[in-house]
Amino acid sequence: MSAAVTRLQRVVIAPDKFKGCLGASEVAEALAQGFLAARPGLDVVSRPIADGGEGTVDAVVSAGFTRVFVDVQGPTGQLVRASYATRGRVAVIEMAEASGLARLPGGRPSPLHASTFGTGELMRHAVRSGCNDLIVGLGGSATTDGGSGMLTALGARFLDHSGHELAAGGAALVHLARIESEALDAAFRGVRIVVASDVAVALCGPAGAAAMFGPQKGASPEQVVELESGLARLAEVTAAHLGVDHAERRGAGAAGGTGFALLSMFGAEIRPGVDVVLDTVGFDQVIQGAGLVVTGEGAVDEQTLQGKAPLGVLRRARAAGAAAALVGGRVDVSNAELTACGFAGAWSLSALAARPSDSFDRATELLAVVGRLMAERFDPNDSTA
Repeated sequence: MSAAVTRLQRVVIAPDKFKGCLGASEVAEALAQGFLAARPGLDVVSRPIADGGEGTVDAVVSAGFTRVFVDVQGPTGQLVRASYATRGRVAVIEMAEASGLARLPGGRPSPLHASTFGTGELMRHAVRSGCNDLIVGLGGSATTDGGSGMLTALGARFLDHSGHELAAGGAALVHLARIESEALDAAFRGVRIVVASDVAVALCGPAGAAAMFGPQKGASPEQVVELESGLARLAEVTAAHLGVDHAERRGAGAAGGTGFALLSMFGAEIRPGVDVVLDTVGFDQVIQGAGLVVTGEGAVDEQTLQGKAPLGVLRRARAAGAAAALVGGRVDVSNAELTACGFAGAWSLSALAARPSDSFDRATELLAVVGRLMAERFDPNDSTA
C-alpha cells in the first residue's frame, strides 16, 4: 500500500499485541529499533496499547503504572499468580489475568464450572490497598457464571432453595433462589468502577453471553442451553433482589455475564476498551507533536476496521493532526478500505516473509524491517503533509 509522505520528527509507536506471537511491548520495541536504525536522531516514543483484554495490565505498566502480584483462584479453583496495576488510587484489573482462557489448566475448557472468583479477589486486594477508582477489563474470560464468582469473593452469597451456597460456575445458577448482598465488601462503598469492554451483547437470548461466546469457551450446544438457563435465572433473581433489571443493558453479556454483575451491584460504567486504555495511559498528550503514529495487531481484518484497538488509535492520531500507519502479521483488507478509514500506509509481515511460518518465527526481525521501511517512506526532509 502506498503511503502519504509527511514531515517526520517524532513517532509514537502504539500497537496492540500480536496474539499468540508477541506482546504489544515486544512489537513496539522491534518497530522502534527499525525506525532508529534508519533515522538515528528520530524522537521515537513507544506506548503499547490494549482493548481491555489480554495485555491491558502490560499496557498501563509500560505507561508508568506499578504492577502488583497476588495469588488468587484461577477459573477452575487452582492457585494462580496474577497481577493488576496501580497508580495513585487507580487500579487496572485485567480479568484474563485471573479468570482467562489462558489460566485453564492444560488449556482444558470448563464451560459449566469456570468461575470469576479470582477476578473478585484482585478487586478486593486493590480496594483494600487504598484504590477507589477501578478499571476492569473484561476480555478473554473462560467463564459464563454471570459474575457470581466475582461477587462471592467480595462477600455476596448465592443460595439455593435450601439455603445452601451454590457451587462455582454458570451451570449451578439454575438452582439460584436468593442473593444476599448485604455483606459485599463494605470498602466498595464510594468506589468507582469503569468497565473496559467492546462486547455490546445483552445477558441472555440468541445474541447473549451463552449463545454468542459459550462455544468459544468449550460449551457444547447442550451446555449452551444449560448456561443460558442459569443466566436467565440469575437475571430473574437479581431483578427481584434489586428492584431493577440490567439484563438487557448493552454490555451486560460481556465476559460471560460479568458485565451484568458489575452493572447491577456496583452501577459500573461500561466504555469501549481501547478508549479506556488510551485515556488511562495519557495517549492524547503523548501524541502531541507527533508526525506519525504507528499501530497494529496480529491479524488486520474487517473486525479491525469495525472498532478494534488500531481504529481507536487512528482516530486519536487524526484528531491530533498526525498520520497513522498500520502493521499486521497479516493484512486481510484492501488498500482502498484502509485508505477510506484514514490510514496513511499499511505493512504486512506475511508480505515480507519468505515462508508463511516466518511471520511468527521471525516476527521480531520482520517488524524491525517494517520500522525501517516506514522511516524511509515518511520523509523527514519533506514538509508536505
